[in-house]
Amino acid sequence: MTDTKKNWLPYKWELIALLWFAFFFNQADRQSYNVVLPLLTKDLGLSSVQTGLIGSIFLWCYALLVPLGGYLGDISRRKWVLFFSLLLASGCTFLSGIAGGMASLILIRGFGNGGGEACYFPSANSLIGQYHHKTRALAMGIHQTALYFGLIFSGLIAGWMGERYGWRTPFFFFGTMALILCFVILWRVKDVGQPSQTDDSKKVSRIPLKELFHGVLCKPTFWALCLSFSAFFFVICGFNTWISTFLYEKYDLKLAKVGFSSMFYHQVAAATGVLLGGRISDLLAVRFPRIRIKVVVFGLFMAAPFVYLMGATSTLWVCYAALAGFGIFRGIFDSNIYATLFDVIEPKYRGSATGLMLTCIFFVGAFAPVILGWAKQTIGLTTAMSYLSIGFLIGGVVLLVAALTSFKDDFINEESVARE
Repeated sequence: MTDTKKNWLPYKWELIALLWFAFFFNQADRQSYNVVLPLLTKDLGLSSVQTGLIGSIFLWCYALLVPLGGYLGDISRRKWVLFFSLLLASGCTFLSGIAGGMASLILIRGFGNGGGEACYFPSANSLIGQYHHKTRALAMGIHQTALYFGLIFSGLIAGWMGERYGWRTPFFFFGTMALILCFVILWRVKDVGQPSQTDDSKKVSRIPLKELFHGVLCKPTFWALCLSFSAFFFVICGFNTWISTFLYEKYDLKLAKVGFSSMFYHQVAAATGVLLGGRISDLLAVRFPRIRIKVVVFGLFMAAPFVYLMGATSTLWVCYAALAGFGIFRGIFDSNIYATLFDVIEPKYRGSATGLMLTCIFFVGAFAPVILGWAKQTIGLTTAMSYLSIGFLIGGVVLLVAALTSFKDDFINEESVARE
């Protein structure tokens, strides 16, 4: 797909920039909640179980609604799916600042934010896949860095605002900024149809559910990707929930230092890994079109020992180094997982396939905080964090088997239908 005008920034990269900020604000909302949780809990008189339940309901709503979001992206104009999903999510972020108790937080954050964010990602990824073919992994990798930088910078901003102006202020700030971005996206994102659309068509053809299921669910590699990504996401959910507590208790650090250290080393390394992994795999894919699934397997197997070392070591600087090593190879995985999915799914089914895969990973990942909380009371958090490495090994083995068996038959060569 090419641009008709020679702009300094080609449209396909402008799209990445717009979606980067949208994804950034999605992460800012989630991290703001985590950062101000102690202040919110005290002010509203909630227990840790209640605040944890609010987060779990968000994950369950996301898991349940993301297939619908993916299907809407396949049968509707993705520009409008993106706009309304961001409008709902950013509006609910703002409304989180006026919540008065558990019921309102469940309604706003669980159903509102969960539903809004569920509809964003499938359509965003589908658009990226349509505009980027030879640069797909790099483009998706750049988009993925919004997650890392969103966690780092929103955590710092939310913590600073929360301490000085109260826990409600970060929600008002990020909600307002995201609402402004909604209308920028409405203005700039092109209302492009699916690749299968003819130029004179004004409507995106409706995909029969039977055809959709055949195009996605009958692919063995799709299920292998779901299982592998679920194992990966279980590790990530457990890590994100408990890493601050782990550092605080094991190394007796101050909370301010914990807030920085728990995210900075890992997320910066992950951003580096995602850019390197995306660029290298795109270059290799020119000569070896089926290489991306092998890059994903490599990332999982290489990350596992660093996760184990992170929990097992008793030396702080070694722990930080392990966090960075974990981050680099986690980023390599992140940069290629959706590109690998698109290697086996036809363009017209990609929104739905992304939604179904996200349902699997969020359903499985939602169990991680609870299981690690139980493990903390039984075998200790240090041992539990080390055992998370098993998840990466399981995911790597599952995907390696698929790479050696079903992937060759499921692979789709787009060279004849895609144009950069």
